[in-house]
Amino acid sequence: MVPDVSTGSDSCGLIAYLFGPGRRDEHTNPHIVAAWDMTGAPDPGRDPAATYSQLARRLDHHVDLRTRELGGKKPPQHVWHCPVRTAPGDRYLTDTEWAEVARRVVHATGIAPDGDERACRWVAVRHADDHIHIMATTVRADGRRPRTHQDGRRAQAECRRIETEFGLRRLKSGDLTAPRTPTGAERAKAARQGQAVTARQWLRERAYAVAAAVHTEADYFTVLQSLGIKIKTRLGPESGDVIGYSLAAPGDTNSAGEPIWYGGSKLAPDLSINRLRERLPDQEKADRPRFAADPAEPWQHTITAIQTAHIVLDSDDDAAAQAHLAAFGDTLYNIASATPGPHRAELRAAASTFNRARRSATRADHQAATALRQAAKELAYASNEPGGLAIALLFATVHLARAAAKWHEQRGHQQQAAAAEEAFRHLQAGYQQAAAPVLADLARRAPRAATASRYEQDVRAALPDHADRILADPTWIAMTTTLAHAETAGHNPRHLLAEAGAQRELDSAEHPAEVLAWRITAQPNRRTRAAHSRSIISGTSPMPPAPHSPAAPVAMSLEGRSRHR
Repeated sequence: MVPDVSTGSDSCGLIAYLFGPGRRDEHTNPHIVAAWDMTGAPDPGRDPAATYSQLARRLDHHVDLRTRELGGKKPPQHVWHCPVRTAPGDRYLTDTEWAEVARRVVHATGIAPDGDERACRWVAVRHADDHIHIMATTVRADGRRPRTHQDGRRAQAECRRIETEFGLRRLKSGDLTAPRTPTGAERAKAARQGQAVTARQWLRERAYAVAAAVHTEADYFTVLQSLGIKIKTRLGPESGDVIGYSLAAPGDTNSAGEPIWYGGSKLAPDLSINRLRERLPDQEKADRPRFAADPAEPWQHTITAIQTAHIVLDSDDDAAAQAHLAAFGDTLYNIASATPGPHRAELRAAASTFNRARRSATRADHQAATALRQAAKELAYASNEPGGLAIALLFATVHLARAAAKWHEQRGHQQQAAAAEEAFRHLQAGYQQAAAPVLADLARRAPRAATASRYEQDVRAALPDHADRILADPTWIAMTTTLAHAETAGHNPRHLLAEAGAQRELDSAEHPAEVLAWRITAQPNRRTRAAHSRSIISGTSPMPPAPHSPAAPVAMSLEGRSRHR
């Protein structure tokens, strides 16, 4: 059961909507199921002689009194509106049940506490099977305003209790860190225009993707403009500094042809200018990530940083853990942009879904996650995808997403835990699509029997407690090829196995050979690094590859809204 509290100032307009046909004739049999006084509330849905204005006047009676006291000026935002909707698949409630729901919600939110004869006037209108609209005017009979502090949270808590008592599906409780959901008008507009998402959702995804790839606040706005997004900044009256910003999607206008603006914080709490600045400090060009001659380095750095994030989630430092979750959200966008192939759709879905899991009421210490964020930004400039390293990186993200779900669940962050779990499923599906042909190719190129036998001895010597499970794993044959590559790269197989096994426990791994194969793949090529070091000493270091523009990772995402180009 989902309540959605909002306020406004037009009681007649809201009543006309509630009792009208709806924007697409979806309102059927609109009628009042509960009110402050059922005999004193004229019902336009049941009695054609009762007009919308009559009901509005009855509701606004105390507001009118207060208006005269204030010299003809109505209190601001005096209309309180709270739709309450059952979850998809729930049974339809009767009018009597909806009346109880309405009375409990207005009591819990402070609009009309039980037994308070001077409470606000309110009505609950049902015009569809699965929801009601509660409307109130927030001036009491004694002229005071009701105490509605945290009314949205209190409505949510009451709905959780109602779900249990009525036998409805239990939804996840929030913590006021979720982004604003699109309004019915926004969804209807997107449907009319044949768009899969609303302008608000489209802008949110682009803003997250750009923030993940760029290094400075100036770059953030520059890349957004390059995507055709309009930007309007708000300046401080004295300092002249930017204190806020709004975005408008290309071609998204109102009836007057003016752009429809969405403030950064209205897209998502962590897209406000202040939250962005915490993650995008103004850096000098010299501080930007270097572009290594070895194209594998950005991928290896990101894998190492994700492994560190996993360790942090197991620690007691919640501020650092929250920072790593936020940085992991950025990482997923850059991985999706840097990774080609049919599994990219799953990676993009994972990045979008994880947005709900990247923030909570826990304040993040973003400095603690600098390594992960900077490593992820290197991927935005990476020149190519170095084969198996990309699969190893996907494998690491799968396990970190599962760890994120567990971290949120342990702290009672129900919505975040559900989002992290859904992101885990998308990442797992993407990994399986990408890994299957690579593992099959590794198995086809397995070394000779004598070499495989030597590696078996190395496994038994380095990891005696796990050797039987590793050798029985179907991925073992592919792992022998990985060990052969590592040996060619200058690693000692026995030492490498011991190091890979010590990174994290293997007892819970369903396929320990697969886990070890990707851990080994992520190790740097010692011979390449040694040659690079010698070239630097001799002064013949090759020029690094030209980096991509930071716009490249996000520009590829525009095909979903081509009409706005």
